[in-house]
Amino acid sequence: MSQVNLDDPKTYVTSDPFGMLHHIHDISMLCQKAWRQALTLDLPQRYSRVNKIAIFGMGGSAIGGDLLSSLVIGECKVPISVHRGYIPPAFIDENTLVIASSYSGNTEETLAAFEAIPDHHTPKIVMTSGGELAGIAQKHDLPAFIFDYQSPPRAAMPLSFLALLGILHKLELIADKSADVAEACEVMDRLSETINETSPEQENPAKQLARRLYGNMAIIYGAEHLAEVASRWKIQINENAKGWAGSAVFPELNHNSTTGYAVPKEISEKTFVIMLRSESLHPRILLRYGITSKLLDRHAVKHETLTAIGKNKLAQMFSLILFGDYASYYLALLYGIDPYPIEAVDYLKRELGKSKQSGS
Repeated sequence: MSQVNLDDPKTYVTSDPFGMLHHIHDISMLCQKAWRQALTLDLPQRYSRVNKIAIFGMGGSAIGGDLLSSLVIGECKVPISVHRGYIPPAFIDENTLVIASSYSGNTEETLAAFEAIPDHHTPKIVMTSGGELAGIAQKHDLPAFIFDYQSPPRAAMPLSFLALLGILHKLELIADKSADVAEACEVMDRLSETINETSPEQENPAKQLARRLYGNMAIIYGAEHLAEVASRWKIQINENAKGWAGSAVFPELNHNSTTGYAVPKEISEKTFVIMLRSESLHPRILLRYGITSKLLDRHAVKHETLTAIGKNKLAQMFSLILFGDYASYYLALLYGIDPYPIEAVDYLKRELGKSKQSGS
């Protein structure tokens, strides 16, 4: 049991010197900022004739595309795919909108895939704060959504997600989401009063959940528009708390994950499953939550269900995103870990950089 006092203001000063908490505070503001900015983005008329969308990105710069796809899958009539890697998909042509998203503008996988597109007539958009990607946009006169916000890439997720949502609306591929964005921000502002750092642990469900997650491996389940929210939770626990975590999606997980609860028992005993739920999910999916809970109980796996807040799906997504960001942040503090740096990623980039310098 961690002895860290999450109600002591000094905890946040000593354990979070670079201010990750401030970026969690900014999520609602960033959503509003990105939505307004996206609606002013000047896009060529021919972009509205695309019949598919490919989003290139990695890590925190790619999750916005995943969240977008899960939100609009029942509305957007052109397919949206997210690509993580060095090689662009072969289906890209002059009718494909390619969006390269890299917060730094220097993500090598994204740059390599973007520059490898052979057809110069392919519609392209750049989303970045600068770096090489901004230079490419300027050189080729490409539309660019510039992230005017200094943060780790994962904290800029609201910018990339809402920018993509706004771009789809500008292209008339989805309806106006202004009311949905407003409700999402309203929901987050209201929820924050209950789960932010000033709310005492005995009344704060995010602090309480972090305390229960301490010492366990978190596995997050989601479905439909909450599927990629589960991925966001997994990533935030990885990067904020530096902890093991995984995610899985209904109904697929009922065809495989639920068969793996039995062994090794030592892992089952140290696993905590969180199921992200919404009343908006398909009735048959909702049935699976209850049945899966019984299976987890049968194998003595700790678990609980969190229900989204809000009427529209965007608000529901952000209510659980905000909860997960706070919970993963508190979990980092319970472990005595600075939630801001991601040294493993920085190490990888340095090692890859050496390979470039040597010409190999």
